[in-house]
Amino acid sequence: MHPMKTRLEPTRIAPETFLIHDHAGEGTAPVSIALNTMLIRGEQPVVVDTGASEHREQYLEDLFSLVEPEEVRWVFVSHDDVDHTGNVNAVMAACPDATLIIDWFMQERMGATLEVSPLRWRWMQDGETLDVGDRQLQLVRPPVYDSPTTRGLFDPTTGVYWASDAFATPMPVPVRDVTDIDPEVWAGGMATFNQYISPWLLLADERRYQATVDRIEALQPTAIAGCHTPVIAGDRVAGAMDITRRTPGEVVPAQPDQAVLDQIQRTLVEAA
Repeated sequence: MHPMKTRLEPTRIAPETFLIHDHAGEGTAPVSIALNTMLIRGEQPVVVDTGASEHREQYLEDLFSLVEPEEVRWVFVSHDDVDHTGNVNAVMAACPDATLIIDWFMQERMGATLEVSPLRWRWMQDGETLDVGDRQLQLVRPPVYDSPTTRGLFDPTTGVYWASDAFATPMPVPVRDVTDIDPEVWAGGMATFNQYISPWLLLADERRYQATVDRIEALQPTAIAGCHTPVIAGDRVAGAMDITRRTPGEVVPAQPDQAVLDQIQRTLVEAA
């Protein structure tokens, strides 16, 4: 852990629902990026994404401060990027009664990195419903994503939607809620993040794209949680929908180029 890294304890965002915080970039960049996961601690507890492997010790400590490993029944992975699957093998090893929710394409893409027995898998896709005893969780793909395997997770019991990589924004400093970020910084950060992870938005049919946002809006989420965003709740939910609708037409900053890398390399050489 970087010596300047801020430690955020898990946040209760709804009854029996907790955002487990993590982030990267603090102290080494002008902004930091959230790397969150979630836990639904209902009748059959559900782990939602498993974080990055380099932050394993903190993640497992936070997760198992909220639920006993033997109580976990489901581990839902929204897609196969390493910041969502980094601790999946460790979590499944620690939770002997858990079933891993993935799909065919996800296990194909993960290959030998997935060490969990197929006897403990369940393949589920966008549009399906997972019965976890006291609630029916709906798999709903977000409008913005960078992996073809992406599925979000909506809990109609609490109104919380896990958006995977959608509705994301860099943070000037680590915070729990987007209300702690200047509204203009938040809007610009979300549009930039959307275009960076989904450059195909500039090519998408406008009507079809807006229909994907309509689908999430129709859920009437009370709160949006995601890997790369602080909690979005209250009137900020409608704001997040509006920013996402406008994203394809926004002009965003260019990604860092070779000149930036040259500066980083010079700094490293000078510090050596």
